[in-house]
Amino acid sequence: MVTMLEARLQTQQRNSQETGLWSSGFGMKLEAVTPFLGKYRPFVGRCCQTCTPKSWESLFHRSIMDLGFCNVILVKEENTRFRGWLVRRLCYFLWSLEQHIPPCQDAPQKIMESTGVQNVISGRAPGGAGEGQVPGLVKKEVQRILGHIQAPFHPFLLRLFSWALLRFLNCVFLNVQLHKGQMKMVHKATQAQGLPLVLLSTHKSLLDGILIPFVLLSQGLGVLRVVWDPRACSPTLRALLKKLGGLFLPPEANLTLDSSEGVLARAVVQAAMEQLLVSRQPLLIFLEEPPGAQGPRLSALGQTWLGLVVQAVQMGVIPDAMLVPVAITYDLVPGAPCDVYHSLVPLGLWTGALAVLRSLWSWGHSPRVCVRVHLAQPFSLQEYTTNARSCWGSRQTLEQLLQPIVLGQCNVVPDTEKEQEWTPATGPLLALKEEDQLLVRRLSRHVLNASVTSSAVMSTAIMAALLLFKHQKGVFLSQLLGEFSWLTEETLLRGFDVGFSGQLRCLVQHTLSLLQAHVALLRVHQGDLLVVPRPGPGLTRLARLSAELLPAFLSEAVGACAVRGLLAGRVPPEGPWELQGIELLSQNELYRQILLLLHLLPQDLLLLQPCQSSYCYCQEVLDRLIQCGLLVAEETPGSRAACDTGRQRLSAKLLWKPSGDFTDSDSDDFEEAEGRYFRLSQQSRCPDFFLFLCRLLSPLLQAFAQAATFLHQGQLPDTGKAHASLTSHRGTLSALRAGAPGLPLFSLTESGYTEQLLQFLQATAQEEGFFECADPNLAISAVWTFRDLGVLQQTPSPAGPMLYLSPTFTSRENQEKLEQFIRQFICS
Repeated sequence: MVTMLEARLQTQQRNSQETGLWSSGFGMKLEAVTPFLGKYRPFVGRCCQTCTPKSWESLFHRSIMDLGFCNVILVKEENTRFRGWLVRRLCYFLWSLEQHIPPCQDAPQKIMESTGVQNVISGRAPGGAGEGQVPGLVKKEVQRILGHIQAPFHPFLLRLFSWALLRFLNCVFLNVQLHKGQMKMVHKATQAQGLPLVLLSTHKSLLDGILIPFVLLSQGLGVLRVVWDPRACSPTLRALLKKLGGLFLPPEANLTLDSSEGVLARAVVQAAMEQLLVSRQPLLIFLEEPPGAQGPRLSALGQTWLGLVVQAVQMGVIPDAMLVPVAITYDLVPGAPCDVYHSLVPLGLWTGALAVLRSLWSWGHSPRVCVRVHLAQPFSLQEYTTNARSCWGSRQTLEQLLQPIVLGQCNVVPDTEKEQEWTPATGPLLALKEEDQLLVRRLSRHVLNASVTSSAVMSTAIMAALLLFKHQKGVFLSQLLGEFSWLTEETLLRGFDVGFSGQLRCLVQHTLSLLQAHVALLRVHQGDLLVVPRPGPGLTRLARLSAELLPAFLSEAVGACAVRGLLAGRVPPEGPWELQGIELLSQNELYRQILLLLHLLPQDLLLLQPCQSSYCYCQEVLDRLIQCGLLVAEETPGSRAACDTGRQRLSAKLLWKPSGDFTDSDSDDFEEAEGRYFRLSQQSRCPDFFLFLCRLLSPLLQAFAQAATFLHQGQLPDTGKAHASLTSHRGTLSALRAGAPGLPLFSLTESGYTEQLLQFLQATAQEEGFFECADPNLAISAVWTFRDLGVLQQTPSPAGPMLYLSPTFTSRENQEKLEQFIRQFICS
């Protein structure tokens, strides 16, 4: 740690020299500055020590931390077995021929002979031939469903595609980096355990399903079976992807549990998964929804396939499976339009070919981006299943936890966790036991948390956060250099890796060139450059990029907003920092504010580990605020010093208490915490840093506050009036929905109300200039959070869920209480 701090001091001195030399923008060659060195990079991606302690200890060795990175798409003569001038020109082709592709096994016949499928064919299971169907017809139906799921590998097509993809990636990307230590960790786990490998990945681009299998094939892991979303591909593209190892869920699998077609399809899917795991073929599942899909972050399709893996282990088909969290990050998603939140349209083969040609054409007109692929530490599914069930406790809905506090009916936060699930369950997942469904949901959230925390922060995310939350009115380039270096070092010190390295000047130049559509460069008379974010919808794009930085500072951001909420009723928000620093903040008050904000924020944003309690996370947030210097302990008269640990007596129950067990037995601890007080630090850097942390959460909180303001518009009535309107004459109801003059709009579908809220956010952004919250996904999060909070109620209908205003929030007073509750956490 001392060496790290010394390096930071030396870096700051070099940065000050660099700032003084910079005078004429990018045209002047200056002294090289390296603000962060490779040997100080943290090794990220360790598995959970609480849920998988054996995997944490046995599947990791410190020697792999020093292996460094490799550029996967950099293929030279040395990567082949041949040498010579001709080899240097054909190295891509020769490399693709040398890739190991295992022979195709007779999987269809083994799937047909599996127990589950035979029970359906013979009629021993519901929906089988014994219920009036001819066994021969059922067998043909099984073959048809299996053809929809997968197809045998085509080795020649795989090699040809690998060669073409390698050339394409070298044209589009500057590099594709992979940590050799992470790859070696996965290889050792696979060879030592002899178990099937299941990779669970984030999803940032439609290119992920091609890029990740290519990277792992080049590293000797074999051909991956990749789960694709059938809605995102046309039939022609699905046929091609199945030849390359793609898996698709048949539409019949999502039918009701009592449907004979659904029973047959689910049996075939389960048999195909069992055969894939028994043959030890690596499997890639995306846990996030595909880009452009508006809705929950966790993928329903990904949970479905993960549930099939869990079911195979619990049935004893395989003894265990190794799960590997995977993440992929881009500087910018290649070829992504300015508004990626468009409706999900199936991608056809010709459409994909045109996208490739467009990317190749833009190769010479725009800078190439960098990519990082991250492989976290593998862990045992059987070990997680055994240990995770012991961490399950009582949970309550958001309405039970937060609504009484919002309305002022109660001041005590219940000592339970929040239950919030936005991802719908599909047919194969509903076929599992309720306990197993809960296991799959929490496992997917746990793995996605591991993937996100192991992701590297790219330079575009750091630059977007600086321009949006610190210098939205503009900043001189000489100052931006120091700010970029400072935020990079702060990210590294929090245990998050960054996806770049090199000279500071070159990094900033490359990042600004990538963001040239959203940033303007103005030359001033002193010779410096003024960097100004372009006003308008481009700020929404910067907000999406800066969201990649939020996981690194999430604890501090939650703590800063909680402190802002605690001070909201005591000190004017515009008051000086010295005045806010006078106020004493008790530890119990801080705990309460942090808990309130944690309950308000969506689970899809927080991604807290299911094995970690909220009270444990509150202590972590408080520790982070103290470590970063924003809070300092205040010794009250007559109290024992906070650093005086020698006079503390430890009782027997405290000596043997589990680390995550915060129950009523800990009342002594919280009684002692009542005497602990803190103040805001008066260091010169604290006000700016505090404001920066608060603004990291401002897009989401502003969207929630605007959604509360939107309730005043009177678009939704109370439930009683809504049901009365539904029973009225059909012509009158049609007139109401059509917006006839003089009649209120009594009912709205969820999608219709979300669209109106988005239009309101965009109109407000045009007036106030706050474009960061004018985002479709933030509008959806606000509607769903208000539904969980009991502000909105919904009933099913043929057109989709219909939203109505809860009777509790029909009064203007309660609506204002809700808005005031949200705005207390926003730092203006």
